[in-house]
Amino acid sequence: MRVVRCASVVWIVAVAMTSLAGAQEWTRFRGPNGSGISDAKSIPTTWTDKDYHWKVELPAAGHSSPVLWGDRIFLTGANDATAERKVFALNTSGKVLWTQSYTSAVHKRHKLNSFASPSAACDADMVYYSWSAPEEYTLLAMTHDGNEKWKRNLGSYVSQHSAGVSPILYENLVILVNSQDKDGGGQSSVIAVDKKTGETVWQLPCESTTVPYSTPCFRKNSSGKDELIMNESNMGMKALDPLTGKVVWEIPSLINKRSVSSPVITAGGLITISCGSGNGGNFLVAVHPKDSADPMAGTIAYKVDKVGPYVPTPIAKGDWLFMISDGGIATCVNAKTGAEVWQKRVGGTFYGSMICIGDKLYCPSADGEVVVLSATDNYELIARNPLGETMHSTPAVAGGRLYLRTLNHLISIGGEKPKLALK
Repeated sequence: MRVVRCASVVWIVAVAMTSLAGAQEWTRFRGPNGSGISDAKSIPTTWTDKDYHWKVELPAAGHSSPVLWGDRIFLTGANDATAERKVFALNTSGKVLWTQSYTSAVHKRHKLNSFASPSAACDADMVYYSWSAPEEYTLLAMTHDGNEKWKRNLGSYVSQHSAGVSPILYENLVILVNSQDKDGGGQSSVIAVDKKTGETVWQLPCESTTVPYSTPCFRKNSSGKDELIMNESNMGMKALDPLTGKVVWEIPSLINKRSVSSPVITAGGLITISCGSGNGGNFLVAVHPKDSADPMAGTIAYKVDKVGPYVPTPIAKGDWLFMISDGGIATCVNAKTGAEVWQKRVGGTFYGSMICIGDKLYCPSADGEVVVLSATDNYELIARNPLGETMHSTPAVAGGRLYLRTLNHLISIGGEKPKLALK
């Protein structure tokens, strides 16, 4: 590993943004503000299928991750042969409550992608889904009982790999990055619509040389204002005012390949993004966000070469930044300087993102197991938990339980057993 270091300063920032996270633990991809962090105390590190509360077959296969509100679990699935999409909900006892189906034309996707890759986002009243087809990029709002509230056609969608970005919520808005292949004639933008009506509140045109699959997050700047943080493939990073879509600042030319993993805000106030390709050349870069109170604003703090993740998103916890490469190399670096703390070859293939529960990292493997590592400055391989089926999705934690979505099943582990028996 080669680390390029630049001068750094300590930047105090509120990483845990309660106002953005909502009342529940896991309402979007990677949980509160996309951090991937839970403080649940009841999740085991080792288990067998005898420890499952339940394992249920889902109405359709897919790579999207569970999101939860109260006793409702929301997911998507698809028939990759017909491109039929299914949106559905289960309760925390594992019972499928409802399923709705939507058809579209069969179209090209990456062999490792699914027509059901974007995760939903939810709040107390609604759940919001998105998916792409050449003829229509769909943004859909449904009640928790499965009734369609509104449906938006965002226009045609051009991408050689199909979609992967998940919608997120901010106050009364649903925000979705709509990145498309420029060379194919696609028109990229970021759009925010009213949660209740689906009507456009703002839309910002963007340019994507290569379609990114990064789901944005939020940060508070030195003035206490929220910024929407997004990265653009082959370009750099943008901060938007989430209420208006106005560009607050941008840092160009940070990455030169496709970005799949999502931006991460570290405890030291840096923002990390990564990029890569199927042929390698992956790297992670940490930057000082542009902010008038930071003398290093807009500069690169450090760069981690070769072992940086391409698809999985890292975890920032305290003084450390944890990452696992697609090829199974786990690394911990100092989150402020990029200095290597430890690095080990775990083995396996990883496309889902790790999450952190307490001081443990739960890493979902496409080979069909959850690898548990210590989230400290001392490397420890705690467990390998086989699931018996490939897994490309990111785990979720809510109500003291861990939810694991494999290609065709959903599993519940940890905490108290559901009060209602599975029928």
